[in-house]
Amino acid sequence: MEHLESMIIDGSYLAGQKLPAERELAEKFAVSRPSIREAIQKLEAKNLVERKQGGGTFVKRQLNALVTDPLLALLSARPETQFDLLEFRHALEGMAAYYAALRGQPEDYQALEKALNDLPAGIDIKDKSVEAEALVNFYLTMALAAHNVVLLHVMRSLQTLLKDNIQRNLEVLASQSKDQENIIKQRKNIVKAILQRDPEQARLASNEHLAYIEETLLNINRQDMRMQRALRRIEVK
Repeated sequence: MEHLESMIIDGSYLAGQKLPAERELAEKFAVSRPSIREAIQKLEAKNLVERKQGGGTFVKRQLNALVTDPLLALLSARPETQFDLLEFRHALEGMAAYYAALRGQPEDYQALEKALNDLPAGIDIKDKSVEAEALVNFYLTMALAAHNVVLLHVMRSLQTLLKDNIQRNLEVLASQSKDQENIIKQRKNIVKAILQRDPEQARLASNEHLAYIEETLLNINRQDMRMQRALRRIEVK
C-alpha cells in the first residue's frame, strides 16, 4: 500500500490513470493477489483511488483539484489576473527547468524532447486549444523531470488554469508571426539548457521566455488601446 501510495505521489500513476490489474501488481511486488486487494482497499479508504465495476481501479481524478471550480471561473473571467499568472509562472516554470537540468534522468530528457517535438509545428494553427493542451503537456513533462513532488502536484492542480492562460496568450499572439517564431526558438533554448545539464541557464532561458511573452502582450494591449482612442476621435469628428 505504501509503495503504491508513493507511486501516486511521485507521479508514476497520474490522476485518472488506470492501475495495472491485480495479477500484474502481484507479480511486480512479489506478493499475493489478496495482499494487493487489501492494499487497494486501503488506498480506496484514503480516497486516493476508485473502483469501477468491470472497469478496474483508477487514481482519483479529483486528486489535483486544489484550485476550486468557482475560484478558477473567477480568475479566468478577470483579464488582469492573466498577467498575475504569467508572473507566477516565472517562479514555477523557472524552478521546473532548473531542477530538470539538475536531476533529470535520460528517460526524462527523452520524454521532454518528445513533448517539444509534439508541439504543433505551424505558427498558423487555428485551434489554439489543441496547441495550448500540447504546451501544458510540455511544461508538465518538464516538471516531472524536476523530480520534486510538490512542484509537480502544484502544476497539475493548476493545469486547467495554465491551459486557459496559454490559450488566451496564443490567441492574442496569433497575428504576430515574428514573435511566435521567437517564442518557438526560446522553448528550444530551454530544452537545450536542460539537456546540457545547466540549471542556471535553464532557469534563465525559462524566465527570458516568459518575460518576452509578457512584454509582447503588454505592447499589443497598448497598441489596441491607442487604436481604440484613435477610433473614438474619428467617431467624434
